[in-house]
Amino acid sequence: PYRVGINQNLFLEASLHSSDPSLELFLDTCVASPTRHNFTTKSYPIIENGCAKDPTYATYYSPFRHTLRFKFNAFQFIQSNPEVYLQCELVVCRAYDYSSRCYQGCLQRSKREASS
Repeated sequence: PYRVGINQNLFLEASLHSSDPSLELFLDTCVASPTRHNFTTKSYPIIENGCAKDPTYATYYSPFRHTLRFKFNAFQFIQSNPEVYLQCELVVCRAYDYSSRCYQGCLQRSKREASS
């Protein structure tokens, strides 16, 4: 557990532990939940398909391809316990593979046209 006050910056770092220097990380999805067992019904997206959904989300420079650094403001779910759990999905890619998910960045899903 990590304690932080409401609206304070929460700084995170994710690293890939590999001896292969040609690998890099991409943060695809990061979701917060008031419980550790359910990240679908009561959840809050911070990153979705590589796109920032939380306005306080920001990335930070890392000198290493295999390390990601980011932050967002701490919050609490309304009418629930004061704990917030995170579940993040990261993608491992070959560096300089411009067809990989790491280089596609934010993937906006196109909206479907409603039929009559």
